[in-house]
Amino acid sequence: MCVSMDLDQDDFGSTAEWGDQQEEGYAQGEEDAQVQQECLQKFSTRDYIMEPSIFNTLMRYFQAGGSPEEVIRLLSDNYTAVAQTVNLLAQWLIQTGVEPVQVQQTVENHLKTLLMQQFDPRKADSIFTEEGETPAWLEQMIAHPTWRDLVYQLTEAHPDCLMLNFTVKLISDAGYHGEITGVAAACQQLEVFSKVLCTSLATLLDGEDNLAENLPQFAKMVCHGEHTYLVAQVLMSVLAQEGQGGWAVRRIAQEVQRFAQERGRDASRISLALGTAASYPQLCQALGAMLSKGALNPADITVLFNLFTSVDPPPVELIRVPAFLGLFMDSLFKPGARINPDHKHKYIHILAYAVSVVETWKKDRRVSVNQDELKSTAKAVETVHSLCCAENKGASELVAELSALYKCIRFPVVAMGVLKWVDWSVSEPKYFQLQTRCTPVHLALLDQISTCHQLLHPQVLQLLVKLLETQHSQLDAMEQLELKKTLLDRMVHLLSQGYVLPVVTYIRTCLEKGDTDISLIRYFVTEVLDVIAPPYTSDFVQLFLPILENNSIAGTIKTEGEQHPVTEFIAHCQSNFMLVD
Repeated sequence: MCVSMDLDQDDFGSTAEWGDQQEEGYAQGEEDAQVQQECLQKFSTRDYIMEPSIFNTLMRYFQAGGSPEEVIRLLSDNYTAVAQTVNLLAQWLIQTGVEPVQVQQTVENHLKTLLMQQFDPRKADSIFTEEGETPAWLEQMIAHPTWRDLVYQLTEAHPDCLMLNFTVKLISDAGYHGEITGVAAACQQLEVFSKVLCTSLATLLDGEDNLAENLPQFAKMVCHGEHTYLVAQVLMSVLAQEGQGGWAVRRIAQEVQRFAQERGRDASRISLALGTAASYPQLCQALGAMLSKGALNPADITVLFNLFTSVDPPPVELIRVPAFLGLFMDSLFKPGARINPDHKHKYIHILAYAVSVVETWKKDRRVSVNQDELKSTAKAVETVHSLCCAENKGASELVAELSALYKCIRFPVVAMGVLKWVDWSVSEPKYFQLQTRCTPVHLALLDQISTCHQLLHPQVLQLLVKLLETQHSQLDAMEQLELKKTLLDRMVHLLSQGYVLPVVTYIRTCLEKGDTDISLIRYFVTEVLDVIAPPYTSDFVQLFLPILENNSIAGTIKTEGEQHPVTEFIAHCQSNFMLVD
């Protein structure tokens, strides 16, 4: 039976539509093939089954029509179980008696070393482009101090890595910004920098005893760039106006400015702009010019002299800038320094005004200017300047002027100047070769400085250490030994004036390093035992007693009579302190 059917061409579509569908099918097939190939390459890598992205890759592969058998084969063939093997070895080590904490630290340190060597910032940045969100493992990772420390180290090595900078922000937001001390880690983002800045500044203010230790890292972070320097100085400028603790913040700001200046960065204009100097254009211009050049000049000094001898002088704090006062030390106390005699009194007046005038302020208004000590300070500076910078003035002439020097040294600014002068003088290669006195005059002046000024004790010790460790090759062996004994006498005097622990710490370091003549350490011990008496602090005993108990020290100190100071000191310590071996 024949059936007649009328078929419309539209029921099957046109020839062109058939061609388009066929091309789309080919394109889709090529795309699926490419996805499968990419996934297979990942499955072929070692231990890919342990990767966090394994599930996403599997989903892409199966959606592209991939074969399960091929996946199973590649993942199993390339499974080497590195992580599981490490865990097994760690368990074996623990069973052999190794402490679990030590095993964990060993594994973590090795992983950190590998990551530091093989870290690729481009691959790290691709994590966010692939996952589109913060990986869960990253949030778990920053919860551990070991891996946070790794992030800080990597950030220092790769400051432009977006993934690392984002991780640092996560760490900061999690409340660990107090740990972020690295420059690159702290300075890449304003939000992170602000938190780290406030935390670091609070740490400096709370621990003034560790200021010298913590300040360099803080200054390095602040001086990372112009933006970080400006933000930090603006903050410290505001805090410095506070009545309580403002002076400490001002000191830190000045130390940061000096740090920048020592590294060739002129930031004086910023400091002047943040203060009240802008209200005094002439002062601002003159002071800024001298700070930028790092030298004083008569023209700018004359401008300042006229301002500070006027009826209504500018605030004295504007010239109480350490860098500026340091320039006066070079001009007035450095041997051979020359100042135009017509302007010398102006230099001296500005320095004396800066260090002696006391102003009283109430509600941003100056109510009094006390200049009672200005004349006496200026006279003392002029007297010592004439002695220090006089040409052809030998040791005998200085001995005759010792009485005047001792009186002038009672002024702090003069003591600082004399200390600088002594440093410059004794650093001359032939200085000690030309000395005939047992104790050179310059070193005797250090004793007077130590006696009068406790705040200068660190600088005095620093100078004595430098001289003690200098090789005076122009002297013979016996002369060098006598010179070092003389320097040790100055250290003992410094100790007797209250600077005990730093001096004893240095001598103990010399003993432990073994690079100092043992006879010099015995000499120091003998001299110290002659000037000390109970009661002793625990810190002093913990530092000094190990020196005495050293076989090279205790058994070789000769004493007269029945009493032995070493034995007496050790016996006193044993009966009054709980000693730890």
